[in-house]
Amino acid sequence: MFQNKITEMLDIEYPIIGGTMMWISKSEFTAAISNAGGLGILASAIYKSREEFAEALDRTLELTDKPFAVNLNLFPMMRPIDNNDYLDVLLDKGVKIVETSGHSAPEDLCARFKDAGLTWIHKCVGVRYALKVQDMGADIITVVGYENGGATGKLDIGTLALVPRVVESVKVPVIGGGGVSNGRGFLAVLALGAQGVIIGTRLLATREAPIHENLKKALVEASELDTMLVMRSIGATHRVWTNSVAKKVAELEADEAGLEEILKIAAGEKAKKMYSEGDLNVGIISCGQGIGMAHDIPTVKELFERMLSDAQGYVKGLDTN
Repeated sequence: MFQNKITEMLDIEYPIIGGTMMWISKSEFTAAISNAGGLGILASAIYKSREEFAEALDRTLELTDKPFAVNLNLFPMMRPIDNNDYLDVLLDKGVKIVETSGHSAPEDLCARFKDAGLTWIHKCVGVRYALKVQDMGADIITVVGYENGGATGKLDIGTLALVPRVVESVKVPVIGGGGVSNGRGFLAVLALGAQGVIIGTRLLATREAPIHENLKKALVEASELDTMLVMRSIGATHRVWTNSVAKKVAELEADEAGLEEILKIAAGEKAKKMYSEGDLNVGIISCGQGIGMAHDIPTVKELFERMLSDAQGYVKGLDTN
């Protein structure tokens, strides 16, 4: 029922894309999403060198024979990397799909994408940016509404308004998301005109997610009220799960603290410790409002199959003729 242009272009079973998450979208998790019928996306920025990245790609290829993508990160980083190096590696390994995301479009990379025959997905926050990357040659555009976890951009537009505005403005297929946690959300995004649905936060509460069980249980117990926006003062607004560290970041921003002081407690290394050791108040984790609809911890495959089955049931329920 849900086969469309996105499933055709990406050669996937379901039009579901796993959102790229720093320190989480590793080989094993990427492969689990692809093996479940969606598109897993490996976060290249996790890896400190092209050698480490190459090893991660080899590991992903060992774990799945399904299509997966690689994300090239264009956001400012504490440890800048040369995405041209990482592009060399993914091309050498035969990856066919690349996702880019960040504050600016990859003008120095897009010609290489096209020359190599890659399917290029670009993730952005609004119509103006979508039109720009379409003109640059993007094959697919991803947008997520203000409900989403992680980077929210500057426009503060909800999914219900953002997705159809982008769909009506561009000629290429659109992947939409923001707050999607179940079959209702999946179907709603498709009804808005998107041909693919991106899911991030809900995947945190799956068995394969590489985060501590303490954190998974805390997220399942959270409601839609348990997220907050931080780091807007430094031009990097993120929606995160509300814990003591997130509240401390907000306090620092209210006191007009600088970038260095904020990043001391919001740095990714702190989050890594939370993910591995289960200390819930040592770092911050990106988390969308859809967490309020995550009530259990299934496998990724179980989650996808449930979402699709429920969505089909809702379609039948809407057909009153």
